[in-house]
Amino acid sequence: MITSQQMRELEEYALSKDISIAELMENAGKGVFRAIREKYELTNQRVAVFCGTGNNGGDGLVVARYFHEKKFPVIVLLLGLKDSLSDESLENYDKLKKQVNILCLSTKEELSKFHFQRHHQLLLIDAMLGIGVKGIVREPIASAIDLFNSVSGIKVAVDLPSGLNADTGEIMGKMCECDFIVTFHELKAGLEKFQEKVRIVDIGIPKG
Repeated sequence: MITSQQMRELEEYALSKDISIAELMENAGKGVFRAIREKYELTNQRVAVFCGTGNNGGDGLVVARYFHEKKFPVIVLLLGLKDSLSDESLENYDKLKKQVNILCLSTKEELSKFHFQRHHQLLLIDAMLGIGVKGIVREPIASAIDLFNSVSGIKVAVDLPSGLNADTGEIMGKMCECDFIVTFHELKAGLEKFQEKVRIVDIGIPKG
C-alpha cells in the first residue's frame, strides 16, 4: 500500500524522468475508461462525469473524452470555476468543450438547479477530489456528493471516492458511494476496507 505523500513523490519522480503530468493524466483517464468497459457491459447508459478543478478532475475529463469517442452520450459537471483548472486539466477541458456539454457549477445554488431525467440509465463517474481532500468537504463538492449518491446507476470513483481520506480511510464529512474504484499505481492505504471494489491500473510511473 501507498500513502498520498508517497504518491506525490512518485509523480515528482516521473517528472524527473521526463514523463509529464499531461501524460500521466492521459494514461489515468484511459485506464479508468478501459477498466469500466472491461467490468461492465454498457448498453444504453448515459455518462455523467463529476469533475473537480484539480488533477483528479483532469483525469475525469479524459475519461469523458474516451466515452464520447465511443459514441456514448456524455455530460460533465465541473464543480468550480474553469479558471481554477490546472494547465493540464484546462488542456483536456479545451479538447472536450466543443464535443460534450460541460456545466460549470461553482455554487450550491447553481448545482441545485440541475436534475437528471429519471428514466435514463446512468454511469456516474466521481472525479472530484481524489487524494486531494483536505479537511471536511466543502461546497459545491458537498452538494455534488449528495447528488451523486441520490441518483441510481453504475457508480465509479477515479483513484478513490471523493471525501475519503487517502491515508486513514476516514470519511471527511461525506463520501461518494461507489460500486467500483479504479486507483492508480498502487492501493492507497485508505482504500484497504474497499479492496474488493478496487482495480489498480498502471499510469506509466517508472519503477525506481
